[in-house]
Amino acid sequence: MQKFTVHKGLVAPMDRENVDTDAIIPKQFLKSIKKTGFGVNLFDEWRYLDHGEPGQDPASRKPNPDFVLNKPRYQGASILIARRNFGCGSSREHAPWALDQFGFRAILAPSFADIFFNNCFKNGLLPIVLPEATIDQLFNEVNAFPGYELTIDLERQVIVRPQGEEIAFDVIPFRKYCLLNGFDDIGLTLRHADKIKNYEAERLASKPWLAHTMPASA
Repeated sequence: MQKFTVHKGLVAPMDRENVDTDAIIPKQFLKSIKKTGFGVNLFDEWRYLDHGEPGQDPASRKPNPDFVLNKPRYQGASILIARRNFGCGSSREHAPWALDQFGFRAILAPSFADIFFNNCFKNGLLPIVLPEATIDQLFNEVNAFPGYELTIDLERQVIVRPQGEEIAFDVIPFRKYCLLNGFDDIGLTLRHADKIKNYEAERLASKPWLAHTMPASA
């Protein structure tokens, strides 16, 4: 998992409440057993005027010129600001995968759906809860100033505006530790790889029959 320490990026506004995970990555794209390739279909039903299916060449699609992420001023955005209850709906982990693979590193909103919120941390995406009034101010600034960028310093737990003003945010210490070090659930376990190997060796030495598999049934 990619580490998150300090990130500076262009901000894109998603001015909708209750954006659910089926809007983030529609259900037909969940057929893949791989964990990659979802970014191209992020917000598929909003980004395109035609219906999308897995494996389509994006160059053959009809982009929706009115959708925010298709506008030239937001190309390359890596920070998303959103409204209340972002990530509601089904618990599909594909939603943070799609956001991450599209290029987003952080999402700022007044509130998130719980499962989506936790899935973001497990996949290197930083969800930040801010007061609604602060989110309103950020929307106003993003809309007023093309090329609007923010700097997010996870170690210090602050968001730095272009003028230098800082916005503090909270993050659970364990989640912060994982992001700063790039640890997903597997990475956390692998920190103890030597202890695991030693345990397995000791167990096998004391119970050698565990090395033998049961014969297949006739």
